[in-house]
Amino acid sequence: MNRLEPQAVNSGAPSELQTLIAESVQRLFAGEITHSRLEAFDTDGKIHDLWRQVEDNGLPHALVPEQSGGSGASLLDASPVLHGIGYWQAPLPLGETMLAAVLLARSGLDVPEGPISLIQIGRLGDLRFSSDGRCLEGRADQVPWSRSCPWAVVADAARIALVDLRHAGVERHAGRNVANEERDALHFHQVPMLAVGTLQLPGIDEPLWLLGALLRASMLVGALEAALDKAVNYANERVQFGKPIGRQQALQQLLAQMAGAIGMARMTVRIALGTASDFLDGRLDYPQRLAFDIAAAKVCAGEAATLGCSVAHQVHGSIGFTHEHSLHLVTRRLWAWREEFGSDAQWARELGEAAIRSGGQGFWEGLVNRDLLLSDKDVA
Repeated sequence: MNRLEPQAVNSGAPSELQTLIAESVQRLFAGEITHSRLEAFDTDGKIHDLWRQVEDNGLPHALVPEQSGGSGASLLDASPVLHGIGYWQAPLPLGETMLAAVLLARSGLDVPEGPISLIQIGRLGDLRFSSDGRCLEGRADQVPWSRSCPWAVVADAARIALVDLRHAGVERHAGRNVANEERDALHFHQVPMLAVGTLQLPGIDEPLWLLGALLRASMLVGALEAALDKAVNYANERVQFGKPIGRQQALQQLLAQMAGAIGMARMTVRIALGTASDFLDGRLDYPQRLAFDIAAAKVCAGEAATLGCSVAHQVHGSIGFTHEHSLHLVTRRLWAWREEFGSDAQWARELGEAAIRSGGQGFWEGLVNRDLLLSDKDVA
């Protein structure tokens, strides 16, 4: 079943650009990302051949404005790329590079040839800008794809910087998540920044963390739909006691619960993508709504991942846990991605604390307006 058809958020048909991107992604990933290729990645971790094909299709610069050499797509237009990474389990830092490229370009900085990693100041380590503003010092943990990426974009609330991860001052301790994707610990010893700019995202304190959560939520939905397709197909093919196991009422109920959770995650992600597109394009001067929508999307996607992995493995039985079956290629990514850029529990706590801060008088209005994630000063 193909689930990559572009769909509009709220109402209206998908844009022509979204349709073109969806078709391009499907042709590329459906043809190139095979079971054997994913097994080879598990063995050697190499991405270079597939990355060159992605670059030839212009996907890393899809979000970059046309005047800066990109396609000028919005996050909503480019959503089939993020969905496709999940659906085909593409072992690439493509989402990270897309986000890094658009933030560099919108800050007036040159975008280098990728791939590019992401590091949020203030999260997962003590990395900081030096007192003179010229270097990076400290530790950054769980840096995605740092061995495959020659560059990283580093940001705090106001600044964005490009750094060379091949610099002699970068000490690397290799690590991987459960999907075998690179997640290294990096120690920066007075590593100079190649370029520094001002972020054009007013009101967003942790831009890479927040937008990174949206990347992962979008990828989770794609991976969940792949897991559901595998579970439904197996339930219809596996015959027990003379009939497909998919006819069992208990199994049908489990699959229905999984499909319902995915549907909720899909809709919250679409809403968040639309809000992020409006914000990045300057049509939404309201960062609290962006934070609320992304938090809700990551919570729903993470909870759906937990349920979806459980149901998919129950449907497949013991065969789903074998290395030979393809199910683990998607469920290992679901387990990994649900924890990255904030788990569903972390984002749920953010929403819960915001609801408590709003008080009895402000809760309903904040919920309807999707602006619960206000600071204490704003609430007061």
